[in-house]
Amino acid sequence: MRLGAIFKKKNKQKSKDSGQENFTVDIEKNLDKNLANLRKMLEEPNDLVVREVPIGNTRSAVVYIEGMIDKAFVHKNILNKLQEYQTDADDSRKILEEIFEETITVADVQKGKTLDDAANALLSGSTVVYIDGARQVLIMGTRGWETRAIEKPTTESALRGPKEGFVESLRTNMTLVRRQIRDPNLRFKTYYVGRRSKKKLVLSYVDGVIHPDIVKELHRRLQSIDMDFAPESGYIEQWIEDSFLSPFPQISNTERPDKVAAALLQGKAAIILDGTPFVLLAPVTLGSTLQSPDDYYERWTIGTLLRTLRYGAAFIAIFLPGLYIALASYHPGMIPSDLAFSIGASRQGVPFPAFIEALLMSLTMELLREAGARLPRNIGQTIGIVGGLVIGEAAVTAGIVSPIMVIVVALNAIASFAIPEYSVAISFRILLFGFMIAAAFLGLYGIILAYIMVNIHIVNLKSVGVPYSAPFAPSFFRDWTDLVLRLPVPLLTTRPKYLQTNDRTRTGKGDTDA
Repeated sequence: MRLGAIFKKKNKQKSKDSGQENFTVDIEKNLDKNLANLRKMLEEPNDLVVREVPIGNTRSAVVYIEGMIDKAFVHKNILNKLQEYQTDADDSRKILEEIFEETITVADVQKGKTLDDAANALLSGSTVVYIDGARQVLIMGTRGWETRAIEKPTTESALRGPKEGFVESLRTNMTLVRRQIRDPNLRFKTYYVGRRSKKKLVLSYVDGVIHPDIVKELHRRLQSIDMDFAPESGYIEQWIEDSFLSPFPQISNTERPDKVAAALLQGKAAIILDGTPFVLLAPVTLGSTLQSPDDYYERWTIGTLLRTLRYGAAFIAIFLPGLYIALASYHPGMIPSDLAFSIGASRQGVPFPAFIEALLMSLTMELLREAGARLPRNIGQTIGIVGGLVIGEAAVTAGIVSPIMVIVVALNAIASFAIPEYSVAISFRILLFGFMIAAAFLGLYGIILAYIMVNIHIVNLKSVGVPYSAPFAPSFFRDWTDLVLRLPVPLLTTRPKYLQTNDRTRTGKGDTDA
């Protein structure tokens, strides 16, 4: 009882000490008191650097966090300039204005009025200059921490086209987008997410192309985010998506700047979070998840063939094991006689029904995928290939599964790898088990019923207010020219109609009435 009382007392004191209201105070005139408040708020961190610099008859202090700033830049453009600055003025406000307007040679300089402004700037990599007697501080952009160099995207291989991928730096990612779209109507709206992390987030779109309602809806959802920490864009995706119960991703993610640029010019929006190379795209549809930027870099015949193959791969990834279970267990009469005899002979001695057999092999394949993803790249690929071959061969030799089942599961796995987006491939793998269960209970009737349920869900699903099933339903026949088929680029004259863009014309004269 006594220990419980002490614990409760400590928690109460901790809550009292860590409340934001104790530190949301205005900058005071006394320099020593301002520095004491800052140290109290941050609890004297070892990497906090405070360098006092005399300015005439006034004192000043340059404050920054070591490791988050460019030291050479700070010494050259702030410390040296303050040491060279000479003034006979006694008015601290006048001194601050002179330094702000004439002395400091830093492009990004702002004024702060509260302790929160100063602390947030320090924790973001800025340098803060205090002047004794002034009720404001100067906040200077001096970020200079180590960042990863621009490399090839690791999760999306580019067969042709730009090889650049996003990195963890927000500024770098914005620059990569600007290099693709040099349009003065390209907009970047800044938000801060995470009550503790206060990470910067940018909503990007092309003004005059995107429908204003999409921007308003995304703005509303981003402002509604209330969390302590947002380390990755996946947190943002889960917060702003339309339905968290749906297996389908309603917001796409990518590492490729060319894909983001193409989406922005279609009339979509991009969400860029500092600290992650994955950029979110919204709205998305089921058809757009089966498209790849590579489709446009090759001739239209090749692009159309690749898309057709992906739709076939999606069918195999979802239905093949379920169809095998239904035909082998309930409808063997629908199988050609020679093939039925071959399947029957291969299943002789197998102790499990087709459903258990397929379930065991599918779960084994999922375990191999997960193991391969968690291991280093070279080892992971070896584990996936060798593990599948060894386990499949051993299972057939032991008489646990039939050879035809190994072929079915292998085809299903290969088809799922052909899906361009990883999150969509996972959704199809989830649906796979649902169709297998439906086939085990009702055969083809179960598959048909499950297919109807999935379709009902898709046509009711939305992505930022846009129907997920568009342009299939509601039907926009003009958009079908860039859906399963991919017509030659000179014929793709308009943007997708289902996005209701303000500027429908994409190339040439276009067809705004289509």
